[in-house]
Amino acid sequence: MSLSSGLADAVAAVAPAVVQVQGRRRPASGVVYANDVVVTTASALGRGDSFRVRRHDGETFEAELAGWDPATSLAVLKVSGLGVTPASLSQVPARVGHFAVAVARSWSNAVTASAGIVAVIGGPLQTGRRRAIEQVIRTTAPMHDGFAGGAFADTSGALVGITTASTIRGFEVVIPAAIAWRTAEAVLGQGGLKRGYLGLASQPVRLTDAQRRQGDREQALLVVGVTPGSPAAVAGLMVGDVLATFDGHAVATPEDLLELLVAERIGRTVALGVGRGPAWLEVLITVGERPTH
Repeated sequence: MSLSSGLADAVAAVAPAVVQVQGRRRPASGVVYANDVVVTTASALGRGDSFRVRRHDGETFEAELAGWDPATSLAVLKVSGLGVTPASLSQVPARVGHFAVAVARSWSNAVTASAGIVAVIGGPLQTGRRRAIEQVIRTTAPMHDGFAGGAFADTSGALVGITTASTIRGFEVVIPAAIAWRTAEAVLGQGGLKRGYLGLASQPVRLTDAQRRQGDREQALLVVGVTPGSPAAVAGLMVGDVLATFDGHAVATPEDLLELLVAERIGRTVALGVGRGPAWLEVLITVGERPTH
C-alpha cells in the first residue's frame, strides 16, 4: 500500500506542471519549463498552424511557437498568462532499474499515468542526417500517443525526462530532462529557431492501388486545409490533394514534413509530388517563414 500511495503522490506532485497541447486532432501533452513556457514534442503540434494549451484546471490559452529543435523534435511554446509553477528537475541521476511514472493529459484533460522501470539508458540515437540525441531513456511503462510531450517523473514527482511515446523514428523513448531543458534554453536564447511554412493542414492517408502503382510508397499526406494567401495557396494546392514528396523526399506523416521545413529552405522554390485525382503532378512552391504570432 505504501508503494501505491507513493506513486499516487508522485503523480499528484508533477501533474499541475503537465498541460494538454492542442495542435492536432488528438491532443498531446506538454511540460511547463519556465514561467509561461511549455516544452512539448513537434508531433504534438501536428498539422495545424495555431496552438492552444489547456491548464490543469481546464482553462485554455492561445500559444505561440517560440521554436523547435530538429535533433530532439522538441518544441517550445510561449503561453501568456499560463501561471503554472514549472516542473522541478530530479536531483538523482536516472539508473537502470529505477522505478518511474509517465504522466500525461488525456483527451478530456484528465491526468493519465503509466508506471514502469528505467530499462535502458543509451545513445546517441540518430534522428536524421547528421542529427542525434546524445542520450535517451527506454522504459517499460506503456504509453499511447497522448503521452507525447508528457512528464517522466521519479517517485518523488521530480522530472526525469520528457516522454515521446513512439514519435521519434518509431521508438518509445524518454528525452532526459537535462537535454530537454538545455534544448529549450537554446531555442529561447536564439529568439526562436526559424522554421519553414507552407500554410497547409494535412493528415496521413493510405494510397490507393492505382496511386501505389506510380511509386513504391504506401502512405502520403492528404491536404485537409489551405490557409488563404499562404505559399500553399499561391502554389495552387487544394483540399483533397495528396502530397507524396517534398523537395525529393517522401513524406508520410506531418512530422516528416515538419522535419523538412528547416530554416535553410525558407525562400527556396521546391518541387512537390502531388496526387490530384488519378494524376500525379509536380507543383512548385516557395517556402515561407512560419509566422510567430
